[in-house]
Amino acid sequence: MQNRGQEQPDWHPAVRSEILFGKRFHAVNRPSMRADHRGIDPRFAHALVVAAIMAAARRGTTGIYCSLRVPPPGEPVWARNVGDALPRESSMFPPQTAMLRDLAVGARFIASLRPFLRRPVTGAEARAALSHRLEHRHANFLALVRRGVYEQAASPYRHLLRLAGCEYGDLEQLVRQDDVEGALRTLYRSGVYLTVDEHKGRTPLVRGSVTLHVEPSLFANPRAAQHLPAQSSGSRGSATVVGIDLESIRDTSMNRYLALQPRGAMKWQHGIWVVPGGTTIATLLSYSFLGVPPVRWFSLVDSAAPGVGRRYQWSTRAVRWGSLLGGVRLPRPQFVPLESPLPIAHWMAEVLAAGSTPHLFTSTSCGVRLCQAAAAAGVDLGGAQLTVGGEPITPTRAAEMRQAGVTPIPRYASVECGRIGYACLAPEEPDEVHVAHDLFAVIQPGAEHDSSGPMANDLLITSLALNSRLILLNLSLGDQAVLTRRRCGCALEELGWPVHLHTIRSHEKLTAGGMTFLDSDVIRVLEDVLPRQFGGGPTHYQLIEEETPEGKPQMRLLVHPSLGPLDEDAVAETFLAAVGHGSGGERIMGEVWRQGNYLRVERAAPRATGSGKILHLRAAVESESGTNDRTPLGDA
Repeated sequence: MQNRGQEQPDWHPAVRSEILFGKRFHAVNRPSMRADHRGIDPRFAHALVVAAIMAAARRGTTGIYCSLRVPPPGEPVWARNVGDALPRESSMFPPQTAMLRDLAVGARFIASLRPFLRRPVTGAEARAALSHRLEHRHANFLALVRRGVYEQAASPYRHLLRLAGCEYGDLEQLVRQDDVEGALRTLYRSGVYLTVDEHKGRTPLVRGSVTLHVEPSLFANPRAAQHLPAQSSGSRGSATVVGIDLESIRDTSMNRYLALQPRGAMKWQHGIWVVPGGTTIATLLSYSFLGVPPVRWFSLVDSAAPGVGRRYQWSTRAVRWGSLLGGVRLPRPQFVPLESPLPIAHWMAEVLAAGSTPHLFTSTSCGVRLCQAAAAAGVDLGGAQLTVGGEPITPTRAAEMRQAGVTPIPRYASVECGRIGYACLAPEEPDEVHVAHDLFAVIQPGAEHDSSGPMANDLLITSLALNSRLILLNLSLGDQAVLTRRRCGCALEELGWPVHLHTIRSHEKLTAGGMTFLDSDVIRVLEDVLPRQFGGGPTHYQLIEEETPEGKPQMRLLVHPSLGPLDEDAVAETFLAAVGHGSGGERIMGEVWRQGNYLRVERAAPRATGSGKILHLRAAVESESGTNDRTPLGDA
């Protein structure tokens, strides 16, 4: 952007910020604390951008242009950011300005928060919005597919539909005849679906004699804004960065309101206990949009600890400062490690003593660990509420929480989709949820499943909202469940959500402590990293996923005795370091597993299946008879 006022002299080294407020121009020149040809001091740049955005927001500016320049003279490095009208192309940022790119995303996000948070949703608005989405469910689905698939030449779904011989007019006719779910089943039978590995670009998409190599970025919704980045799964090198639209958060928040209001949750005191990141920020904003912002923010990871990416510190500051512009004060995060949850228990007890109801949003394992620690310390949590998910909510884990007097509220969600299912108020199973029928369609392959594709009980998810984070069309996330339509009589059924899910389990990823690693990443460690350091081969190591009698998730790393004497602690640390390699979400996930002591090395021969296969990953499922029925993970 050119200076429209009098040209200011360059500082060398220096940083200049130019901010345009409508027709008013304001320029600031000052030396940086330190700058060189590789970039600028991030503390100065961060403070400068945030100060500019907050000043603009106080003026009520809707369009803001901000640039940061670092000499040498004649070769300025520019970052342009903020405002929905600004381009999002990453090519405008050279590699050495990655930090400025992060600042650009953060500044755009801050500028968008003020109008988002200024007016919380009301019950009448939430019900009207849901009714409108349900009434236009067919039209929304067709519009999303037309804009996000048929009009996108590079869309992998477009190639699949072409192979199936399905033009847009054919899809319209299918929806009119068979409803959305019926049309999706027809498309599945014609090969229009994706496995999680295909979706993430790990394996090519093969249908008949045709092979397609998929780039994950091609599934982004071209019509959705990207105010907030979030990373899916713990997959090293193939994790999907999902852009979250504030309008998507708004739709999900309205559904959250309708699901929580019958429980009296608008009068609860809310807190969260999660890892830092984009999905955590989305959760904070969702509750704030409901008019009940969390009063406590507990973090499983110290964002200031060495090795944790600085973007987590910036994002924390950005959401807190940005929320102030919207009239919402969010709490400062407090580091509470997994093994020391008593500060949370004491907060919940204080809320109960004051005559209110505490509600904590966290993972299943964290909820179990909290209840166990509170019981051991004699802290009464009777009447507290826990929204849990991110890993299986088994009867054992649910019983552990109820034994402490806590009510567990299950949730089913993913980074790719957002919240898919909300807890039934008249459940028959501990993890039973209603599918948000207005935003998603869910089918299963059933008896028609292809042996090379998703399994019979896999959940195939399709997005219906025009502002969906990603375009999802019969996508398997690697989860299985029991899918039913039953009359439960609860308030969520009356909303128009007739589809129930329960006994939700994963077969293509490992989950513990709310953290997820895809099986392909674990296989890399078992087949390559461990044999290279400790000897043996692919069949000498195996990971068993199980649950202790107390409901705690546990991973047993079996190491064949034929490898001779080994330092078991060194084996465990090597495994955790390998799966947690990186400075972003992977490292955080590995640290949570390390804190939770989820991994135990055992000298035993890897277990074979009935057909003689030695699988890398296996799940130990406790049967009703009390014996362990070993079921493979990811075995087609």
